[in-house]
Amino acid sequence: MTPVREVMRHILFAACLVSLVTSLNHPGIAAAAGKAPATLLVNDSLASPNQTAMVEARLMSRGPAAPAGMGGEPLELLVYGKVVATAMTGEDGTARLPFLPKAQGVIPVQVRVGESGRVAPTEGLGHLAIWERRNPIVAVEMAALMEAPPAKKAVSDARSKPETEGAPMPDAADELGKLTQFYYRVMYLVPSASFGGDRFQASESSREWLKLHKFPTGYVLVVPEGEQAFGTTIDALHADGWKTVKTGIGRTKSFAEAFLQRRLAAVMVPEPAKGETPRKAKVAKEWKEIRKKL
Repeated sequence: MTPVREVMRHILFAACLVSLVTSLNHPGIAAAAGKAPATLLVNDSLASPNQTAMVEARLMSRGPAAPAGMGGEPLELLVYGKVVATAMTGEDGTARLPFLPKAQGVIPVQVRVGESGRVAPTEGLGHLAIWERRNPIVAVEMAALMEAPPAKKAVSDARSKPETEGAPMPDAADELGKLTQFYYRVMYLVPSASFGGDRFQASESSREWLKLHKFPTGYVLVVPEGEQAFGTTIDALHADGWKTVKTGIGRTKSFAEAFLQRRLAAVMVPEPAKGETPRKAKVAKEWKEIRKKL
């Protein structure tokens, strides 16, 4: 090798080395390498056309330690791939992002982490139900869609591990699909107590289960804990103008009673044990009978 070529080879090697070191020390790359993984959970939202909807999301740490809210982080709300709102998470990792919908329907929404120096890119998905307030709404207890857990399963275990991993009741998805095809809008009521009180996780897991088993897309509403949870939820919906929530399909006595006490229609499925049917509640032995009872 000639002296000139030898010199050029050393110069080229040095240039490549400098370029590599510079790129590795670039602030953006260095920050990305040290960013913490996170989980972003999104609750479903309900609104009418031309009424501002608030999409609520929570950013949580992910790792060997217990999850914790990550405050002070930027979140972006995307509808059909377009950023329509931004917000910062509070101390508990929660943020509320406004959106003004125009047309009816249940539309998918996406929330993602914006430009952050400490959180790795992540996103969460949810639904935004845009309904006219005159549309009839059927409220369905999630438990009414699922096969009962085995009798040998302990109650404490059933509460700590919600039955969103179980099988759906026969014909439930098809029959509910027929109800919602031309008439009803469907609202799924999910007790947060079944998920350790975590309403964000309850919403996420319920949507995944409903999608997996091909149930019609609707509005997943997580109800608070307590014996009066279903009644409190109905009252809040009516107070907010959703007075067409007049029919409930459920499995438990407390669900049926919440509707009946407010002079609303309630159907229980499957047929409950003797003594568990409130007076005036209708009973369907299976989902194929539901439409006859409404």
